[in-house]
Amino acid sequence: MKQTERLLQIVNLLRNRKTVLTAQQLADEFDVSLRTIYRDVQKLEASGIPIEGEAGVGYRIYRTFELPPLMFDAHEVEALMLGIKMVKAWSDQQLTTSAHSALNKILGALPQELKSIGDDLPFAVPIFRDFKDDNNPSELLRSAIKAKHVIQVQYQSLQQEHSERRIFPLGLFFWGNVWTLAAWCCLRDDYRSFRIDRFTDIHVTEQTFSTHDQCSLHDFMARCKK
Repeated sequence: MKQTERLLQIVNLLRNRKTVLTAQQLADEFDVSLRTIYRDVQKLEASGIPIEGEAGVGYRIYRTFELPPLMFDAHEVEALMLGIKMVKAWSDQQLTTSAHSALNKILGALPQELKSIGDDLPFAVPIFRDFKDDNNPSELLRSAIKAKHVIQVQYQSLQQEHSERRIFPLGLFFWGNVWTLAAWCCLRDDYRSFRIDRFTDIHVTEQTFSTHDQCSLHDFMARCKK
């Protein structure tokens, strides 16, 4: 890792921390010697970065310090462009609009030599029209997840079986061709995954639910790994 890249990462690690990071922790993080960290801190202080602390105690950066606009290298720009293309192809209209807005902001911050990277990307992401129609419930479900609202759904299984469910929406997953909703199903009194393209009706109620150790996205993921 080049020194300039390490210095930027040190700044990112130290800013807005409630506790200090010791020189040894920084040395372990970047696989360098303590002497190198001491020199890096001195260099940052000399350049005007308001580092609080001292050798042998620990370091952090004053909360009032603001970083200048971030600069990206070519590989970082490619990663961002790919992510934005995937969001535009595989998510709902609200996220598509937000991704497009983010792209414009990123392009506006790039140096001239990087602005054309998006025109020559070595990959393409096909747009799935099923995610762009007016019946796509992704935006509605994301809102219910954030607000922890109970939802009533009509669901049609792959076997064409219809059921009405009262569920606690926990998280959305994309599997390459379909989105599924991880939820606590009151009918089954257990976790269930629902393909969101199999919902025939969704009603977001005013009732809210609370997550806990046996009803949370974290617990759902833990059980999936077993």
